[in-house]
Amino acid sequence: MKRIRISDLLALTAEEYRALPEYRDMEGTALVKGWVRSKRGSKGIFFIALNDGSTIKNVQIVGDDDKFDADTLRRITTGACLSVTGKLVESPAAGQNVEIQAQDIQILGDCDNTYPLQKKGASWEYLRTVAHLRPRTNTFGAILRIRHNMAMAIHTYFHQHGYFYFHTPLITASDCEGAGQMFQVTTKNLYDLRKDENGNIIYTDDFFGKQTSLTVSGQLEGELGATALGAIYTFGPTFRAENSNTPRHLAEFWMIEPEVAFMDLEELMDLEEDFIKYCVRWALDNCRDDLEFLNKMVDKGLIERLQGVINEDFVRLPYTEGIRILQEAIKAGRKFEFPCQWGDDLASEHERYLVEEYFRKPVIMTHYPKKIKAFYMKIDDEKPVLDGKQMEQTVQGTDVLFPSIGEIIGGSVREESYDKLMGEIESRGIPMKDMTWYLDTRKYGSCPHAGFGLGFERLILFVTGMQNIRDVIPFPRTPRNAEF
Repeated sequence: MKRIRISDLLALTAEEYRALPEYRDMEGTALVKGWVRSKRGSKGIFFIALNDGSTIKNVQIVGDDDKFDADTLRRITTGACLSVTGKLVESPAAGQNVEIQAQDIQILGDCDNTYPLQKKGASWEYLRTVAHLRPRTNTFGAILRIRHNMAMAIHTYFHQHGYFYFHTPLITASDCEGAGQMFQVTTKNLYDLRKDENGNIIYTDDFFGKQTSLTVSGQLEGELGATALGAIYTFGPTFRAENSNTPRHLAEFWMIEPEVAFMDLEELMDLEEDFIKYCVRWALDNCRDDLEFLNKMVDKGLIERLQGVINEDFVRLPYTEGIRILQEAIKAGRKFEFPCQWGDDLASEHERYLVEEYFRKPVIMTHYPKKIKAFYMKIDDEKPVLDGKQMEQTVQGTDVLFPSIGEIIGGSVREESYDKLMGEIESRGIPMKDMTWYLDTRKYGSCPHAGFGLGFERLILFVTGMQNIRDVIPFPRTPRNAEF
């Protein structure tokens, strides 16, 4: 007998099920397999809520106690895995088309009373301690199905727009961000390291013959792809050895990074807005049941906020104008924990004020001070003016700011001038030995180009309404935590 997924079953009436060619010979009998969410009984009749992970919804199994032996009924506990065969009938209960009248139940996997996910609710902190089991909960099942759909949306968007999926290395000898917070990769014996006369580790006998690390970004290699293929995107894991125990940081996370030749600042902002709206619209169109569950159980304003993003034009705001707005708010009595002067990197509270209180819509902030941005960003020709005073040099960087999240995308037009890029590399003390290949793109047929980086988990945070980034990735990696 052929099993049917519960998501497919619940989309049908009993009559529609019997008409399907692959199930027509089963004469209305259905076979489902899954895990028990709950079991209850009344007057000799039992009711089982069974879920196989394909949907947030459970199929109801109904049976008479006297048709099954007592041992089988005793073993049907929360978390147990069952195979159920029975007659598919129209359901008298609200909220479901059909239910199954059980004829045969097989216990595929017992689950005793030590199962950590009993019917009662559990805190997010507790569920992180059982991350190997939490995908079986309703909330995390919904999050992981949405995560899958967002990955599909990303690939579909770029494929339809003529981008090529470009695989950048996970092991690298360069530091894209220049921060130095990288996980080293080595086969050396850490208890017996050879060092030179200055105390520096000698890597010539290491696997790669030099110091290497896990990548913090695929951008630099992605630029190589863009200057050959025109438009590429990367989508893969990245790593930051940053000792940040916050709800917004992970040591291992996924990044989406498109790079496009011949793209200017306006086109970059158009891409950022169109892409993020496409992903949110995909979630609303393809994850409705899961979003409605999360809207009810996690964040009651979730769906309204998602619909607001796709219906609003994003504000395009120069950094200097953003600082002016924030300083006027401070003069009017608005309190912020962190200072807000021109040249400061905005804190999340500043970003959220602009998005949630001042404009009440997403904001793309541009033209940041050069000193707080990466070396590869294109330098503006003119310096901004604030309160009649000329400020320092700015760059063509873009940050997309979202409600509840703050920064969700960071991008820029890349500096295509060899001389200007060299000047930035030298002034910031970036080791040249690891940058010669990158500079070749500016020596041999340099072209204007731009791109952005979107942290996948930041996107999932926004789409699900969750508050902690540890809860939107199956197995979070954070300082002093590498379980499962």
